[in-house]
Amino acid sequence: MSVNYEKASDILKALAHPARLKIVTGLFKDECNVGQIQRVLRLPQSTISQHLRILKNAGIIKGRKEGTKTCYRVIDKQVRKIVEVIKKE
Repeated sequence: MSVNYEKASDILKALAHPARLKIVTGLFKDECNVGQIQRVLRLPQSTISQHLRILKNAGIIKGRKEGTKTCYRVIDKQVRKIVEVIKKE
């Protein structure tokens, strides 16, 4: 089994921000859209969108269109393990 260090590095870089860790942790529980995330984190919509773009580009989350909104969910199983380790500390 070989490790893809490039992908692992991209994932760790994407998770290396408190807001993105909060977003990912919240998305483990349920899918949600930018507006829902914005209400919880109390950050500007543009900031939330930037964080979501970074997470999406790293292959951590995926969006699903629901009418005019996009619902996001975590798709990378390794990320769940990483976040669980962080939460134990």
